[in-house]
Amino acid sequence: MTAQNGASTLPQIRVPAALTFGGLVAGLSLGLLLEDSAWLKPLLAIAGPVGDLWLSALKMTILPLVAGLLFTGIVQTVATARAGAMARRTLSLFIAMLAASAAIGVVAMPALLDIAPVPASAAAAFGSAPQSGADVPGAADFLAGLIPENIARAAADGAMLPFIVFIALFALGSTRLADKPRELLAGFFEALAGAMMVVIGWILAIAPVGVFALALGLAAQSGSAAIGALAHYIALVVAVGALVLIGGYALGIIAGRKRPLQFARALLPAQAVAFSTQSSLASLPAMLVSCRMLSLRDTSGEFVLPLAVALFRATSPAMNLAVAIYAAQLTGIELEPSALIAGAGVALLVSLGTVSLPGTISFIASIAPIAIAMGVPIEPLALLVAVEMLPDIMRTVGNVTMNVAVTAVTDRNGK
Repeated sequence: MTAQNGASTLPQIRVPAALTFGGLVAGLSLGLLLEDSAWLKPLLAIAGPVGDLWLSALKMTILPLVAGLLFTGIVQTVATARAGAMARRTLSLFIAMLAASAAIGVVAMPALLDIAPVPASAAAAFGSAPQSGADVPGAADFLAGLIPENIARAAADGAMLPFIVFIALFALGSTRLADKPRELLAGFFEALAGAMMVVIGWILAIAPVGVFALALGLAAQSGSAAIGALAHYIALVVAVGALVLIGGYALGIIAGRKRPLQFARALLPAQAVAFSTQSSLASLPAMLVSCRMLSLRDTSGEFVLPLAVALFRATSPAMNLAVAIYAAQLTGIELEPSALIAGAGVALLVSLGTVSLPGTISFIASIAPIAIAMGVPIEPLALLVAVEMLPDIMRTVGNVTMNVAVTAVTDRNGK
């Protein structure tokens, strides 16, 4: 997920993930070091506005970036479905697995938080800051808000769920147009996504400064509890991703009819590359090797795996929902079942539109819409993005495992 996960004409953006993590560590360390110092107050007077400015810049990119990526992803998915029966079967399997992944996130993360709640001191520190989250939607609000009366007003109000529904319907409608207007619309939204990626790339290039400023303020408020909260967050999100990884093994062994030891041994080369590179695309040759070790037909691997790398990120719905649910707990938001359903639907749709994005950019583009649709403040994401390089290892290993598993199932069904 960190590196590029599929062929695309979108610009390739490099994000200083290690420097951003370093900014987080430096901000937390300095905040702890100066906890009782007279220097802290004037330093916070500077850091506070800097962090808020960077966070506002991040927020302004969300709506246009989601519109461009979601439209482009849906159009590409529909085009793939028209490629033939095998493509339709493969896409159906992708969507079923993405839905299962969303269900894992909705069920597993609240259960894990019940077992190991967010540290109270950290929740108090995050909750004390001004938050931008909307009201948590109830059941009636959820149903009434699916279709916007005025899409411009919905966008201005940050009503993410109706906005995404509109963009999805608009993208599907565009696929029924004649070639020339369809291509014009597709080109416009791809250009919109590309331009916004450049802008967000600029914003994330100064992420070490923004994250440093935000982390300094958090450490000043919560002390060492902030470090405990981040470690707690990483552990729980990785645990949710591990459930999807286990699901990949189950799919390959049960539906793909592969022996457990054989399947596990064949996956090791691809998983090793995924772990070291955090890139599904870089793992593609190793995944082809895994398929040959499983005695799958070359035609299956050569068709399904590139398609999976481009469109199928199995861990995304589960882990993205886990992040949004954690942010809700961190900021004291009680989520109604309707909010979780809304989040799951958005997570499923948005996962189709995060093609060829570095992990830090896809973190914002994928999770912010889910959080907003659920009525969860997005401020915590500005700090959580700094540690995304760690959960991203699980994302990539889980995705690679599931990619090989769906290839085994498709190969078996095609015989």
